[in-house]
Amino acid sequence: MKITNTIHLRNLRGDIFGGVTAAIVVLPMALAFGVASGAGAVAGLYSAALIGFFASLFGGTPTLISGPTGPMTVVMAAVITNLAADSPEDGLVMAFTVVMLGGVFQILFGALRLGKYVTLMPYTVISGFMSGIGAIVVILQIAPFLGLEGVRGVVNSVLAIPNFIANLNPAETTIGVVTLALIILTPRKLSRWIPAQLLALIVGTVVSLTLFGDADIRRIGEIPIGLPDFNIPTFAPDKLKIMVIDGVMLGMLGCIDSLLTSVIADSITQTQHDSDKELIGQGIGNLICGICGGLPGAGATMGTVVNIQAGGRTALSGMFHAVALLVFVFFAAGFTEIVPQTVLAAIAIKVGIDIIDWNFLKRAHRLSLRAALIMYGVMLLTVFVDLIVAVGVGVFVANVLTIQRLSDLQADRVKAITDPTEHEILEREEQILLQKVQGLVLLLHLGGPMSFGAAKAISQRHAIVENYKVLILDLRDVPLLGVTATLAIEKMVDEALSKHLEVYVVGSSGKVAKRLKRFDVLDRVPLDRQVSTLRDALQQVVDRFSPLGTSFNRLSDAIEVGSKVDAPEADVKFRLK
Repeated sequence: MKITNTIHLRNLRGDIFGGVTAAIVVLPMALAFGVASGAGAVAGLYSAALIGFFASLFGGTPTLISGPTGPMTVVMAAVITNLAADSPEDGLVMAFTVVMLGGVFQILFGALRLGKYVTLMPYTVISGFMSGIGAIVVILQIAPFLGLEGVRGVVNSVLAIPNFIANLNPAETTIGVVTLALIILTPRKLSRWIPAQLLALIVGTVVSLTLFGDADIRRIGEIPIGLPDFNIPTFAPDKLKIMVIDGVMLGMLGCIDSLLTSVIADSITQTQHDSDKELIGQGIGNLICGICGGLPGAGATMGTVVNIQAGGRTALSGMFHAVALLVFVFFAAGFTEIVPQTVLAAIAIKVGIDIIDWNFLKRAHRLSLRAALIMYGVMLLTVFVDLIVAVGVGVFVANVLTIQRLSDLQADRVKAITDPTEHEILEREEQILLQKVQGLVLLLHLGGPMSFGAAKAISQRHAIVENYKVLILDLRDVPLLGVTATLAIEKMVDEALSKHLEVYVVGSSGKVAKRLKRFDVLDRVPLDRQVSTLRDALQQVVDRFSPLGTSFNRLSDAIEVGSKVDAPEADVKFRLK
């Protein structure tokens, strides 16, 4: 793969067509997300245009189309609801200040080069979180879909569903059902010429005007045309903490949402995005969105895929997408005032359904019970408790289980070898030498990275040290030694020396040797017992303790290669007295 983010004119036609096509797809969803957030349809339009332009200009994914997304809209709706309820006069402005904070945090994440770490999150957590977000979008849109005013909060909305159904508005519900059916049933061949969402928006609006012209139908209403009003950052002392927390949440969610979409774009275009630059671009876009009264946004998967399929290849495609939306805001936004709110609710419900990770939900229990429990737990916490709590608990539990599995794997690679027939680890010559001093030597073989997960396994071998006369630490297969594991080794060496054992260290080099030197472990071991091969260490032990004093070369000459070890019983049973 190659990294490409250069703006050039060699693909101008494809970029224009891709950007305009993406704008057509994004327009209905921008209106729907604006209404769903509580900030108004125009906030969704401003978001799609502003973050779409600036994220493309400053970002690191050439084909990415950015705008309001389901997850970001859910968080923004909660922010607006909470702040507006407590501060009716300044609540909305403070909500846009939270959007600015989210942008600032994204810029900070990018400047600190944290992009590569953002998506290092267990898929079970991401799946549960996104599925929870999708469920929230669907739940919150049930009331407007049925032609009713919604209630505050997801739990209250769930409890009110029977009441919503009992009091639904027949006209608006019919229009909503027609709109949702069109989005779901529109053939793919037709969608290539006109996006299903746009077709449903037009048909739903026409149906409301022709078949239900006399009915009392709630519509979007007038949308301001022209430049937005600028918002000055506004803070309330008693809301500062919650605003900062919401800002971090928006920033983190936007990072995850955008970079996951960037990965999808990479897989389609066979390129590689710049994660840190992308975060900075997203941050600048969200900062400007907050100033101009737009919703927070992120990389939008549907718009990005449509852009690429239509020919977009450089950042110009995202900028043309934004220009097309700005033209609509300045000259045609007035036409949307007749759009019924139930039509936008139907579009949002379809988006919510698509966000839910149905593929993983259907087979999670077959893949892994632990994974399924984490995924369902995160999803339920997202829907019924809190987004931050859901992610925090999910990541904590998933990491604890992962650490446990890694610790078990590391513990399995800590082997106390006293039997020379360990064919998987010992070579033929090493088996012969170890058999000559069997019962005298405790060979502790460590393999793979040794972190704190291996420390317990190393410590458990302390109890058997006193049964031997020689301790050999074989570190040839250890590329990395953690602090806790080093302390466990240090303790074992000290204990061996206190019991007058001879200690050999085999194969310590590079980072492992540096770590042992920092802990003064190697200073405790004579230089002649710090050897590079296990054969050298065992030969020294044989020369010192074997009654025959047979060197390895003489011994190997006497033994036919490939034959079984057949040493004299006296040599095998000999112990130092």
